[in-house]
Amino acid sequence: MNYNEAIEYLYNSRPPFHIVGADAYKPGLDNTLRLMAHVGNPHEHLRAVHVAGTNGKGSTSHLIAAVLQAAGLKVGLYTSPHLVDLRERIRINGIPVPESKVVGFIEQNRDFLDQVQPSFFETVTAMAFAVFVEEKVDVAVIETGLGGRLDSTNVLTPLLSVITNIGLDHMEFLGNTLSKIAREKAGIIKPGVPCVIGETDPQTINVFMERARECNILGEGLETTDCRIWFADQCGYMRRRRLHEAPDCELKGIYQEHNLQTAFVALQVLRNFSPIHFSPSAIKEGFAKVCTLTGLRGRWETLSTHPLTICDTGHNSHGIQYVAQQLKQLNVSHIWIIFGMVNDKDTDVVMRLLPTNEQSPIANKQYHYIFTTPNTQRARTADEMLAMWGKEGLAIPRPEEAIQYAQQHASDGDVIFIGGSNYLVGEAIKLLGNL
Repeated sequence: MNYNEAIEYLYNSRPPFHIVGADAYKPGLDNTLRLMAHVGNPHEHLRAVHVAGTNGKGSTSHLIAAVLQAAGLKVGLYTSPHLVDLRERIRINGIPVPESKVVGFIEQNRDFLDQVQPSFFETVTAMAFAVFVEEKVDVAVIETGLGGRLDSTNVLTPLLSVITNIGLDHMEFLGNTLSKIAREKAGIIKPGVPCVIGETDPQTINVFMERARECNILGEGLETTDCRIWFADQCGYMRRRRLHEAPDCELKGIYQEHNLQTAFVALQVLRNFSPIHFSPSAIKEGFAKVCTLTGLRGRWETLSTHPLTICDTGHNSHGIQYVAQQLKQLNVSHIWIIFGMVNDKDTDVVMRLLPTNEQSPIANKQYHYIFTTPNTQRARTADEMLAMWGKEGLAIPRPEEAIQYAQQHASDGDVIFIGGSNYLVGEAIKLLGNL
């Protein structure tokens, strides 16, 4: 079996969520535990940081991993989805695992996989954990896939749990209110394990407090020394940023301020309440070189400079609100927005957040919308998107043709933005980003 055959086996025998959506979702940990037992229970041998949240969990995971790498540790990093290649999900010190690791795992366990029929995500999670143990990583940073309580990664007992924020996404699985979704995310909080919550909300903070109390990490209250839960947005990090006392970061999207805040507090907790130790200089270096160290792509990333072409993986209303804010702040006359979404996202809400020519405070500033169809079965069509937009725009179904159209019509001083879907960003990176 070669690498392409291994990928074909994975996709055909158990189609992944990013392609087929709900049909790929298998809630519960029974399959994962059976699979972990079969491969030697690697989750019991990992020192890990476990990260959940509606948005920002990928960036936060990369930030934490970069700092640990800068400290000289051998760091496993497991994230999802991938933009171009499956191996992006499983990295060691920023390098995707070799193709041979993927092939070897499938070949060694194929009979068991055929028998148990785990989901794509369950299979890849077991693969990642097994590879990290085999490669003897010092620490692994593990991002949840969907939710938390029933997510395959939740077989871990980590050194630290991190929840970035709560937004309305995947409501068909997690619940239709912020408090219900928070309960699912709070499922990664474990008895006695320190926890950091990135962003608080009146509808969610009591959910986290209740779970912390159940797990005996609340102590006698938030101000006491025996408390082991921290709310990052109450820890003064943003004040440090304003005073220029916090480290600079290679991630430049304005929404990254929240992720920087969460990662910074999480790292302080990890340093003070775990066997993992590192210096403040490692935090400075890790933040400054996060993309370089970990290979992070697609976060307000510049793909070309003539004209300036930017992509971003924000794909729901919680993420798009920050993307829209940043687009509005661009001081150029013409912005070409290539946009596509999948059908299980809050498209109607997202559409209301996108900047329009009528709202532009800058005279003669024009937004030119080109709607396209991401390369997934779950995609909304370009025509559907244009109809939902209800304003001036174009529908160009093939992403490469949409990008080519913008490139042909944009002047050198314009900006092209590509986003709305991870899959569209992945295609843009393949076309423009030298990956």
